[in-house]
Amino acid sequence: MSVRPLEIADPQQVLDQLRGRIAALQGGPTRLTVPVLPVFEGLVTLRTGGVYGVDSATLGMALAAGASQAGEWVGFAGWDDFGAEAAHQHGIVLSRTVLVPAPGEHWLEVAAALADVLKVVVLRPPGLVDAKSASLLEARLRARSAVLVVQGEWPRCEARIVAEHVSWEGLAAGRGRLRGRRVSLVSRRPGRAPVRVEAVLP
Repeated sequence: MSVRPLEIADPQQVLDQLRGRIAALQGGPTRLTVPVLPVFEGLVTLRTGGVYGVDSATLGMALAAGASQAGEWVGFAGWDDFGAEAAHQHGIVLSRTVLVPAPGEHWLEVAAALADVLKVVVLRPPGLVDAKSASLLEARLRARSAVLVVQGEWPRCEARIVAEHVSWEGLAAGRGRLRGRRVSLVSRRPGRAPVRVEAVLP
């Protein structure tokens, strides 16, 4: 009698499946996939109810652009230096964009209100975020099937995306017109190996 070797499943995959089953049994909202630009495919999957960290305004805009181009409304809170032209270059549809440049101490209430009506909220918190505030907003994201992109620190993120090894394209011998930035994008998720892709951003 031949004996087949036992196949060991990926522990993280099994854990994700069990969490999904538990959420279904508890009547939790289905976590839907939110579109991203092609540059992020294979790097990160945005899912409703999740929080994703970025290290720059450029990545914040780019990460929201996929949903914006797919017809969703997106919002930016805490961006007092928001540039409409830069957002447009990154693919943000300005006619479906809400901007609250300086919510101040009311940033949590503003972010929660935006999550009620928008698919993607890009937030720049004014300072350190405590675990209680983060939990309150995360619960709102799950209830409203929205996504939060945070530029800055957050107690827990599904993934953090950073840009490394930045170089500019378009300059030759110190002259020319800048056409884009070539970067190495790195996605880090808890308990998983980092994922890296090469990309050109506006």
